[in-house]
Amino acid sequence: MKIVMLDAFTTNPGDLDWSFLNDFGSVTIYDRTPDELVFERVKDADIIVTNKTPLGKDILSRLKKLKFIALLSTGYNVVDCEYAKEIGVRVSNIPTYSTSAVAQLTFSFILEFTNAVALHSSSVHSGEWVNCEDFCYWKTPLTELENKTLGIIGFGKIGQAVANIAQSFNMNIIAVSGHETDQSERKNFKWASSLDELLEKSDFVSLHCPLTPKTTGMVDEEFIKKMKRGAILINTSRGPVLNEKAVADALNSGYLAGVGVDVLSTEPPMRDNPLLTAKNCLITPHIAWAGYETRKRLVSVFKSNIEAFLNGNPINVVNE
Repeated sequence: MKIVMLDAFTTNPGDLDWSFLNDFGSVTIYDRTPDELVFERVKDADIIVTNKTPLGKDILSRLKKLKFIALLSTGYNVVDCEYAKEIGVRVSNIPTYSTSAVAQLTFSFILEFTNAVALHSSSVHSGEWVNCEDFCYWKTPLTELENKTLGIIGFGKIGQAVANIAQSFNMNIIAVSGHETDQSERKNFKWASSLDELLEKSDFVSLHCPLTPKTTGMVDEEFIKKMKRGAILINTSRGPVLNEKAVADALNSGYLAGVGVDVLSTEPPMRDNPLLTAKNCLITPHIAWAGYETRKRLVSVFKSNIEAFLNGNPINVVNE
């Protein structure tokens, strides 16, 4: 069995172990693969492993030995899964491995906006506290989360994990989802009657929805106008959910008090992405999933996916 991994570096920059793959066959690992080298590298592969390297019909149609594609991600839009199904190739992803980590980063953004830890630490190190006439000072208004309303758009495992953290701050939690269900087992939130109600009432809006034709560009000018003036928007879902120009305009006009994003429409971003120069915009480079423990869990699921496929009982298949 020939296994080719196309873009190993982001998942494992050297602190994890790929040696288990040797138990499954001959293994070739590339840190990165440019588009023009993809076919040459996988032309004889039985199993392809990819994270963000695209595998479209143009590549898949020429691969005569391919049996299985193992993703190193939850999202699977980089693979033409329908065509893979046509040619009998299963595709497995890594579901729910980063739930806690994404919820943690969501609140890292929220707490940075409410407490401005980095701003105040920097000011202390620059000498402002040493030279202060008073025992304390603050450089921006500080905000308490208790009784503030958090609106969660997308209430799957990650949205629910965010709600659990918000509950510990005594926040009011409202949610919308594509599949509202009975909440008898969950007492820490309420379903909003509509998206409009959620936007109208929320001091913080956190996005945890999948990228679909309906959600692509969802956060546009009309969406933002329905939000509270001075609200804060967090996106740790998918970059294209935002109309980035509309969001930047709302920040620069002061309508939104802050935006925190871990994802952008194009990654790495183009230099002219309007969020890069917008006011009060916190941007992290798609790191919610990148904690050591989180990536270790990802690799464990990845190993199970390959074992299950080779045993004839594939799991986490996204194109059945």
